[in-house]
Amino acid sequence: MAILGLIPLLGCEAASARPVASSQIDAAVQAAMEKTGAKGVAVAFIEGGKTVYVRAYGVRNAKEDPLTPDTIMYGASLTKAVFGYFVTQLAAEKKLDLDRPIAAMLPRPIPSYGNIDAYGAWGDLAGDDRWKRVTPRHVLNHATGFANYASLEPDGKLRFHFDPGSRYSYSGEGISLLQFGIEKGLGLSVEDELQRRFFRPLGMRRTSLVWQESFGTNLADGWDESGKSERHDDRSRVRAAGSMDTTITDLATMVAAMVRGYGLPRAWRAEFARGTQAITGKTQFPTLQGDAPPAERTRAKAALGVIAFSGPQGPGWLKGGHNDVTANTLVCLERGRRCVLILGNDVRIERAFPALVRAALGVTGVPYRWEYGFDAADD
Repeated sequence: MAILGLIPLLGCEAASARPVASSQIDAAVQAAMEKTGAKGVAVAFIEGGKTVYVRAYGVRNAKEDPLTPDTIMYGASLTKAVFGYFVTQLAAEKKLDLDRPIAAMLPRPIPSYGNIDAYGAWGDLAGDDRWKRVTPRHVLNHATGFANYASLEPDGKLRFHFDPGSRYSYSGEGISLLQFGIEKGLGLSVEDELQRRFFRPLGMRRTSLVWQESFGTNLADGWDESGKSERHDDRSRVRAAGSMDTTITDLATMVAAMVRGYGLPRAWRAEFARGTQAITGKTQFPTLQGDAPPAERTRAKAALGVIAFSGPQGPGWLKGGHNDVTANTLVCLERGRRCVLILGNDVRIERAFPALVRAALGVTGVPYRWEYGFDAADD
């Protein structure tokens, strides 16, 4: 695979960016794979809002077929960042109001729709009028009051654990509610709109929130913590919370577009990454945990589908993606419109994220202890 360019690296003591040979980046990734045992990982770097480096390392399946920049990989919860950017564009176009309840977008009360397998268990909310107050911002800030998913509740029923907007608690179920409001209330297909607004215009031909038959020709399976291989899940439903299949090349194109503000007025691009929801838990997971002592809380805040933070290089934003066999991360710095995107088809690579992000961007201030539950002495 040809390397597309050189990556600027901001070291611990450096006051300004300096170029680093691509071989040094390769060495950092290879060291991470050896240390963690990860079988496959793909990396992209964005500088000045443009992709300057894309490379895939390792293998994509148990047959040891090579992982390539065009291999379909699972985007997992990085889908939420793309969805948040899309919703921000809808708000800029005045198609929805971030602070107006989702209930106002729909012709009927939310609980009256019952439990819809493709979306959520809205019927469970009958009897608790807090459904009337949930806004798109609450959803994208992960402040709805829901558990991550109703299926994780002891009785499997959807409920509010706190008043909407009162605190942060990660919830894919909340994302599904906003998707429902957009599709059933505004009459917009999330998949069709993402294709029309972003994927097709940007040339992202191998990206979709629903499985495409063409994806099967170059597809990444995954490995779990024990090193066991698991086949790629062919997702048959559009789920804004995490059904995106993509390639490192495609998603890097989307990230570059997002960091430079593609399709958004400047004020709305700023709004996308503006942290508005305080985070009081010690770590992101498990969800619904109590407040940590103030000294143990992150200063990062939830923005519109991403987490806003500030560090030695100024403001930035991040999003992670994870399941049993997937580990993804996206970190962007506003200064210089610089980003690193990492897609891992082996969950074990997650431990190396702090070192890899630092190798690309320098010391960033990413809240790793809160995001992943482990310290990162090198950031």
